[in-house]
Amino acid sequence: MTDHTLRLGTRRSRLAMAQSGLVADAVHRLTGRPVELVEITTYGDTSREQLAQIGGTGVFVTALRDALLRGEVDFAVHSLKDLPTAQPAELALAAVPLREDPRDVIVARDALKFTDLPRGARIGTGSPRRMAQLNAYARSHGLDIDTVPIRGNVDTRIRYVQDGELDAVVLAAAGLNRIGRGDEVTDFLSVDTVLPAPGQGALAIECTADNADLIAALGELDDPFTRAAVTAERSLLAALEAGCSAPVGALADLLADGQIVKEMRLRGVVGTTDGSRTVQLSTTGPVPETHEGATALGRELAAEMLAQGAAGLMGERAH
Repeated sequence: MTDHTLRLGTRRSRLAMAQSGLVADAVHRLTGRPVELVEITTYGDTSREQLAQIGGTGVFVTALRDALLRGEVDFAVHSLKDLPTAQPAELALAAVPLREDPRDVIVARDALKFTDLPRGARIGTGSPRRMAQLNAYARSHGLDIDTVPIRGNVDTRIRYVQDGELDAVVLAAAGLNRIGRGDEVTDFLSVDTVLPAPGQGALAIECTADNADLIAALGELDDPFTRAAVTAERSLLAALEAGCSAPVGALADLLADGQIVKEMRLRGVVGTTDGSRTVQLSTTGPVPETHEGATALGRELAAEMLAQGAAGLMGERAH
């Protein structure tokens, strides 16, 4: 590898820039090469439509991938939950670094917890997955909430609460932590209440498949447990034939006996956005040693969910 500057393609949002900055620093430490951030605007950044309406799948990713294929950037950083489940042959998922906190969180007025919100509380989220699970929880626990669809970056969403338009908004813990706003969280939503999006909290570092030297260098940032977990989660999503804006939650976590990791548990949920019907299942097995093993774990759980009627709860299925 030569010593020329590496160009890292990133979305322009504050969160994307923060995530890419962390990766740029790590790559610089690994390779000794300077890393320059190249800002790229994606369709998902410019469209004002709800993500569910514009398809969700790939809207934040396609422009970055095009820049990679045109040679305008050397590698790109994505929020892994934004990646379509099918990996293009021309691109390599070179690294999945150690995952941040995968949970969803509430930022509410008056520092309220989710269960302390008043009757009829207006909770903002752009995610059908979050709506489905929050409404299901509210139904089963006698809570009265009104989930309101919103778009916008973190600042915009939190401002809805500060301005009194909403009682609370739901965001990803990882995003707030990465931009240094974790102290604004008023409640962490247990994964027993709301399962995160497949891959939530993880980053994906991508480059062209023919750049063996760069793949090897970036591979130093890969965390094998994180990769196995998100592979299982994304395999479940793919087997459900659901896009990344579908109301599907999934989380693979490691079950340890003391210091020794013994097994991986994969949980999946799909539900109607009003929370009236959900299918939620889990499976536990040995920690997958291979990509194929992790993929099989996700496929098997998806098959069980489909057998219990999951397909009918997702609305339009993305093919």
